[in-house]
Amino acid sequence: MKRLLLLALPLALAGCPKPADDVAAPTAAPVAATAPAAPVADPALLPKYHWRLTSATDAQGQRLDALLVQPDKPVTLDFRDGRLGISNTCNRMGGSYTLADGSLTAGRLMSTKMACADATLMALDDEVGKRLEGTLKLATAASGDAPTLTLTTAGGDTLTFSGEPTAETRYGGAGERVFLEVASETKPCNHPLIPNMQCLQVREIRYDDKGLKVGTPGAFQHFYDSIEGYTHEPGIRNVLRVDRYTVKNPPADASNRAYVLDMVVESASEKK
Repeated sequence: MKRLLLLALPLALAGCPKPADDVAAPTAAPVAATAPAAPVADPALLPKYHWRLTSATDAQGQRLDALLVQPDKPVTLDFRDGRLGISNTCNRMGGSYTLADGSLTAGRLMSTKMACADATLMALDDEVGKRLEGTLKLATAASGDAPTLTLTTAGGDTLTFSGEPTAETRYGGAGERVFLEVASETKPCNHPLIPNMQCLQVREIRYDDKGLKVGTPGAFQHFYDSIEGYTHEPGIRNVLRVDRYTVKNPPADASNRAYVLDMVVESASEKK
């Protein structure tokens, strides 16, 4: 019996748990460092906005004043059907562009040949051209109603643009392209909410595929709507190319159509 008890003792000791002090503390798993989010390039955003330059700095972070000469009319980029348009420079500029691997490559930029009296504005074309031609790193950020676009040149210049929705974005689709002739003088017209209102005198005209006028325009009519982007100058007759949009659910006292100026096709002085 004593022999059996002696044999059982080692087994009992082997089954006892190790004292807590002798148990190795668990090793914490290493925490992986969080890498900064990589810049996002979303090509789908580009044609939905007019991109207005808000900031321009060089590789050292110094402000590029030569690009910011018109605070009230900043350099603006538009992307459409593989074409880059640049406005609010001395001349309108534009060219083709392609997107690949987070980069934008603009081809040679062409421009109109108008001279500007302001030397800084005249120089703006060259300053813009030498930074936007070639390949640039592209990043977009769709935050709220004002997304941003950032273009970085090979030399480290950084141009930041703020997005303003295009008419297609605001009205939910493409507009109808029409041509409106605006007479040189406005005329009084009745409006239930606007006393002593003066209306533009407008008629629609048509062109064939060769750019020649066809048909006989009708009489000028009161035009109660506004044309976004157009400012009428008394004594000047204009032919405008505009995009006409259908407004969904307009207010009770508003038109269900919106007109946005695309370009002035023809202009003539009829001042006496």
